[in-house]
Amino acid sequence: MGSKPAAANPDDYKLKDTKPQLGERWPHGGIRGGGGWISSDRVTSTYDLVEQMYYLYVRVEKARDLPINPLTASCDPYVEVKLGNYKGKTQHFEKRTYAEWKQVFAFSKEKIQSTVLEVYVKDKDMIARDDYLGKVVFDMNEVPTRVPPDSPLAPQWYRLEDRKGDRKVKGEVMLAVWMGTQADEAFSEAWHSDAATVHGEGVFSVRSKVYVSPKLWYLRVNVIEAHDVESADKSQLPQVFVKAQLGNQILKTKLSPTKTTNPMWNEDLVFVAAEPFEEQLVLTLENKATSKEEIVGRIVLPLTAFEKRLDHRTVHSKWYNLEQFGFAMLEGGQRMELKFSTRIHLRVCLEGGYHVLDESTMYISDQRPTARQLWKKPIGILEIGILSAQGLQGMKTKDGKKTTDAYCVAKYGQKWVRTRTILESFNPKWNEQYTWEVYDPCTVVSLGVFDNSHLGGNGNGGSGKDLRIGKIRIRLSTLETDRIYTHSYPLLVLQPSGLKKTGELQLAFRFTCLSLANMIYLYSQPLLPKMHYQHPLTISQLDTLRYQAMNIVAIRLGRAEPPLRREVVEYMLDVDSHMWSMRRSKANFFRIVSVFTGVISMSKWLGDVSNWKNPVTTLLVHVLFFILVCFPELILPTGFLYMFLIGVWNYRFRPRHPPHMDTKLSWAEAVQPDELDEEFDSFPSSKPQDVTKMRYDRLRSVAGRIQTVVGDIATQGERFQALLSWRDPRASCLFVVLCLVVAVALYVTPFKLVVLGMGLFLLRHPRFRSKMPSAPSNFFRRLPARADSML
Repeated sequence: MGSKPAAANPDDYKLKDTKPQLGERWPHGGIRGGGGWISSDRVTSTYDLVEQMYYLYVRVEKARDLPINPLTASCDPYVEVKLGNYKGKTQHFEKRTYAEWKQVFAFSKEKIQSTVLEVYVKDKDMIARDDYLGKVVFDMNEVPTRVPPDSPLAPQWYRLEDRKGDRKVKGEVMLAVWMGTQADEAFSEAWHSDAATVHGEGVFSVRSKVYVSPKLWYLRVNVIEAHDVESADKSQLPQVFVKAQLGNQILKTKLSPTKTTNPMWNEDLVFVAAEPFEEQLVLTLENKATSKEEIVGRIVLPLTAFEKRLDHRTVHSKWYNLEQFGFAMLEGGQRMELKFSTRIHLRVCLEGGYHVLDESTMYISDQRPTARQLWKKPIGILEIGILSAQGLQGMKTKDGKKTTDAYCVAKYGQKWVRTRTILESFNPKWNEQYTWEVYDPCTVVSLGVFDNSHLGGNGNGGSGKDLRIGKIRIRLSTLETDRIYTHSYPLLVLQPSGLKKTGELQLAFRFTCLSLANMIYLYSQPLLPKMHYQHPLTISQLDTLRYQAMNIVAIRLGRAEPPLRREVVEYMLDVDSHMWSMRRSKANFFRIVSVFTGVISMSKWLGDVSNWKNPVTTLLVHVLFFILVCFPELILPTGFLYMFLIGVWNYRFRPRHPPHMDTKLSWAEAVQPDELDEEFDSFPSSKPQDVTKMRYDRLRSVAGRIQTVVGDIATQGERFQALLSWRDPRASCLFVVLCLVVAVALYVTPFKLVVLGMGLFLLRHPRFRSKMPSAPSNFFRRLPARADSML
C-alpha cells in the first residue's frame, strides 16, 4: 500500500532548488522619507538568509492620570489595540489610575487592511460592558520605519481622545509605534496577530524560543570494598552486593563471590548526571545470604561533594560510614550502643573528559567534552534561515475541517531552536534565522516540523502530543564553505500505512569557515575526546547511558517555558533508532552490497581478463604486469596516481546538492505493510499471539540464514587452522612437506621470476585451463572443520 504513491511520482521525494528573495529590502518612508527601496547590498545584515517580513509594532508602556468610575470609585484599566479586524488586549489591573504593561503587539503587514491604528484604554467591568476611557488614533501612512541597527524607538505620552476624536479627555498613555521586520528584538516576545485566536497558556507555546541542553556529566562510582559487614542472622556470614541509585538510574555490583564480612568488588558503575545537580547518589548495601534480601546499610551523597576529573589520572578513594538500616528509628540510648558501623570504600568522580552521548554517533551534532576547559576554538559558523513550508497535510480536525498549526525545531550541539507556531496554515512562513558555532565539520544538524497540539482553546483543546510532520538532516562536511544553499526539502514520514510525503521545508543555509587550517587539522583527530579511547566505556554501557542522557534532556527541556515536549525531543534524537526493523535490516544489507560493488566489479573484470574475453585488454594487462614486475618500486606510486586520477575525474560529477532522506536507500518504497506494522509495534509487543508467532517464525527463518552464513565463515577459518593443527595427519603432513619444498624453491629462485610465473599462470589462455576445480582448492575443501563436533 505504501509503495504505490512513491511509484506514481518519485520526483516528489527529490530535493528542489529554490530562489527566494533573501536579504533586506527596506521601503523608504516615515522618518526616512522619500520613496523607493533600500537594496540589501547597503549593509551586511544578520538576517540575510531569510525573506523580509514586515510588521507593525505597537509597544504599550504605561498609562497615568486615568479617570475613576463614579459608580465603583475605582479604575481597572487595560489597553486594546485594534487594527482592522485584529484586536490585541493587555491584562487588566485592579483599582489603579496608573498602570504599567510593557507589552508589544505585532501585526503582519501582509494582512493589514486598514489605514488607521486605534489604541483604546478601557475600564474592566466584571458585570456590565467595559467602560470607555479614551483612545489614540494613528494614521498608517505616518508610522515611522525602524531599520536595524537603529536604537529602539522612544515611546511618547499621548493624551486620550473621546469617541469622536473631537476633544481630549483625562488620562495619558505611553506608546511607541513603528514599522519593522522579524529582525526587531521585540519580535520574539510580541503578541502576534497571526495567533490572535490563542488564549491562556497556549499563548506561550506559539512563540519562538531558543533552548540549551543541560550540561551532562558521566558519574563514575568505583565500588572497591566494604568492611565490618554484619548480617541480622549472626549464625551465618553475609554475602552482599551494592545497589547505587541516581534519580531513575539504578545499577548493582555483582554479588560477592564468598560469604565474608569484608567483601571486595572493584567494579565501576557509571551514571549520567545533569547540571544543576538536583539528584543525590544513594548507595545501599544488601545481603542476599538469607532467604530474602536484607538491607545492611545506606548512605546518601550529594554530587557536589565529588571531584571533577578532566583526564585519566587517579582519583583519591575515600571510606564512608554507612547508616545502618533502621538506625534512625532507635532511641538515643540504643544508638550509643552501636559503636561500630559498616564502612564502604569508594572512588567517585565526575568525568569531564568524555562527551556524554545523547544522540546516535551516526548523526552526532556535538563532540566536545563536558569540561569547558577542554574545548577548542570554533572553526566555523553555521547559519540557517528557516523560510517556510509548502503543502503540509492536515494533522487534526477543527470545526469539521483539516488544519495544521506548524512550527519547526532545529537542533545542533547543545542549542535547540523553535520557531513560532503559524496557525491554521498549510503553507506557513516563518522566515527566522539562527546561528550556531561549529567545532567540528563532521557533524549533522537536524530539523523537524511538528503540529502544535497545545494551544489551549484551539485545535484539539491542548491535549495529546505534538504530531511529527517530518524531519531532515544536513551533514556539514558535505557543504561547500561560504556558499548559500537554498533548497526545498521533502518532508517524509513512514507511517503504518506506508511512506507519506507531508509537505516541503524551504531552507537557506551557509557554512562559514573561520580557520581553514584548523578545519583540515581536525580531519586527523579522533572523532570523540581522548578519554573515550584511553579509558573506553563498553558498548552496552554506552547504549544504556545514551538512553539515560536522552531521558534527562527530554525532562529538562520539558520544564522550559514553553516546553519542548518529550515526543519532539525523542524524535529529534532518534530515540528508537536501535529498535528492530525488517525494513532497516534490508536497507543495511543492500548498503553492504553497494559497498562491495566495486570489489565485485573489479573481480569480474579480472576474471574476464584472465579468460581472454577481450584479447587486446588482456595483452595490455600483460604488458603492465611485466613492467610492474621488472620495476616493483613503481607499484605504490602507480596505485596512488591511479586513485588521484579517479578523484580528479569524479570531481566533475561531484554532488551539487547536500544529501537528503533517500527513500530507495531506506527501502521505504518497497516495504511490506506487515513489516511496517511490526516496525511501529510497541516494545514489548502489543499484537495478538498469532501475529507475534508469525513474526517470530519469520525472524527465525531470517536468523537461520544468517546462522548458516556465519557457520560457513567459521568453517573456512577452521580449515585454515587445520593446515598445521594435525587434526587430519595426512593433510598436515602433505602441507608441511609442501611448505619445505616451496621454501627451498623460493630461496634459490629470484622473487621477480616467481611473481612473473604466478601472474602468467593466472592469466593463461582458456585453452590451457580446466573446468574442474584446482588441486589447491580441492585440498583446502577436504580439510576438517569443527562443524562435525557441534550438537
